Amino acid sequence: MIALDALAPHGYDVGDYDRRHLALYAAILDAADQGRPWREAAGDIMKLDVARDDAEACWQSHLDRARWIIGDGLGSAIAAFGVRPEGRHLTAD
Repeated sequence: MIALDALAPHGYDVGDYDRRHLALYAAILDAADQGRPWREAAGDIMKLDVARDDAEACWQSHLDRARWIIGDGLGSAIAAFGVRPEGRHLTAD
């Protein structure tokens, strides 16, 4: 699993962290839409120790970020995900 920051990024820029965690965002959105309790989903999907005081804030910030990306941030996300990170190029076979 890719390392998580204690809190997801915020603001209007979609960056490398978001790109690396896109599958995570999709999974937590799905869990929330299914009505899974945050502790269960955060433990299963994010591998968080849900007994920690900061676990719910971590879960919620990533869920909020995921919701922003598919909502108001969609244009920024499409633009950012269409740009290859530096050093990554297609190679011919």
